Amino acid sequence: MGPDVPPRPLTRRALFEEFLEATLVAVVLALFVRTFLFQAFVVPSPSMETTLLAGDHVVVNKFVFSPRAAAALDPILPRRAVRRGDVIVFKFPEDPRRDFVKRVVALAGDSLEIRDKLVFVNNRAENQPLAAHSDRRLWGDDPDLPESLRRRDQVASLRVPPESFFALGDNRDNSYDSRFWGPVPASNLKGRPLMVYWSFPQESVGSRGPFRWIKEFFAATRWSRTFQSVR
Repeated sequence: MGPDVPPRPLTRRALFEEFLEATLVAVVLALFVRTFLFQAFVVPSPSMETTLLAGDHVVVNKFVFSPRAAAALDPILPRRAVRRGDVIVFKFPEDPRRDFVKRVVALAGDSLEIRDKLVFVNNRAENQPLAAHSDRRLWGDDPDLPESLRRRDQVASLRVPPESFFALGDNRDNSYDSRFWGPVPASNLKGRPLMVYWSFPQESVGSRGPFRWIKEFFAATRWSRTFQSVR
């Protein structure tokens, strides 16, 4: 056998092609993950306090509620149906360009009624310890009241239509949810929040200049919420 021949150095063209190929693979993988597996989401309002705070950055599991079109992937990408009590991220029915996060309280076919803030599903009082009320006042079903007050504390008996969910915010007295705009279509569902990976008060961002808030990153970040699971 003859002596080993040293490999030829890569030309600039070959280096560029390798770099381009690696970049394209990375982009495709990133798009696949974002489209089908996980997505970052920022909680925009206090409607889910204290479960989720405005400014919480969460990882959303996008495949857990996805259609069972690829059953072969179930062992590694487990799917399941939506359950009562699940926190979900979905496209807002009145404006699909916006994403909302709420908790499912009733499924398709369930009966639901709200009397004096109390939620009844299938004639049973809801048992949700994470739901909270910040306002002790009770508003009745008075036609002279604004719709925002009438629907907050009283919802006449209804049945959730097929392929839909009735969703409420945990901050029950400060949430724009299914009480006001109706059930969430299943087709609007995007996924389930898994955990908070970063929490930063929105007012901290808005009240600072473009560079000052970076300096105060460590002071303003709510470190106790980092990697907190969403239940």
